[in-house]
Amino acid sequence: MKPMKPTVYSTDHGRICADCDKPAAPCICRQKKAVAPSKGGVRVGRETKGRKGKGVTVISGLPLDNNGIAVLAKELKKRCGSGGTVKKGVIEIQGDHRDLLLEELSKRGWSAKRSGG
Repeated sequence: MKPMKPTVYSTDHGRICADCDKPAAPCICRQKKAVAPSKGGVRVGRETKGRKGKGVTVISGLPLDNNGIAVLAKELKKRCGSGGTVKKGVIEIQGDHRDLLLEELSKRGWSAKRSGG
């Protein structure tokens, strides 16, 4: 007999948390999961891989939880005047804004380093 898959959606409650089987909106399971900072510190780089040649600025190694990273990403996107996203604890901002972001992160107290070429 196959084990049952966990419920991920209910028409009564919407999305269901896979960890605690409660509605996802009030669930705090995901908020508890913090992204572990990398041993190399905060890195600011540029990537084009998998984006059809379009460049994005990537910020990794931030010692913040998921909510902190999301708030910081919003502020940095506003500062750069461009869009972006957060994926797996890494902030991606559209365009090449490495110098501006290095300056902004140093103002906020992080010793960020430029990575890549």
